[in-house]
Amino acid sequence: MLRRSFLTAMPILASAQSGKPATPPLAEEIEAFGLRWQVISASDWKAEGGELRLLTARPQQSNPRRPVQFALARTEPLARFTLEVEVMRSSPKGSLILVYAWQKDGYFNYVHLSDDPASKVEVHNGVFHCFGGDRVRISPLEGPGSLPTGGWHAVRMRYDAASGMVQAWVDGKTSPSLQAVDLSLGAGRIGLGSFFNTASFRRFRLTRG
Repeated sequence: MLRRSFLTAMPILASAQSGKPATPPLAEEIEAFGLRWQVISASDWKAEGGELRLLTARPQQSNPRRPVQFALARTEPLARFTLEVEVMRSSPKGSLILVYAWQKDGYFNYVHLSDDPASKVEVHNGVFHCFGGDRVRISPLEGPGSLPTGGWHAVRMRYDAASGMVQAWVDGKTSPSLQAVDLSLGAGRIGLGSFFNTASFRRFRLTRG
């Protein structure tokens, strides 16, 4: 009996000693834009008047370093789509993310939109890849900050899993930093959120194909 209890406790002890915080599960749901969305906590979000607001930032600081605070749409895996949405970052500085090709916890890509140009902060304003570990940039550094003001900005993101190509436009403009190719994930689900900040979303539209 003593041996059985000791062996049962081993995985818990190893996890604690590893220093790696567990990713909070997407245990709750909210409704916005005619879809159901999985979230860590429904109280972190507010859907009202056609607008979805992220009220609480939950930065994943390390081990692994990747975003966890996003609402994941309950859809089938999407292989080809266009996502359109108006976004507002937090002020005076801030950023937000559009998740795509989500497969499972820790396996997804995202477009990061920020007031900082990537040439100034290389982990901002670009396309990033998560494959079980830290996020890795997969787009060039050239291009201006996408969200220069704290007002509303119109965003369009186009993804094609067959080619692995993703491209985003903000207020009708794109740049090399908002374009990337990744063939490791393929079709997946989409999400809206932020790495370190709060953010707002409205006029969301998803076109499949």
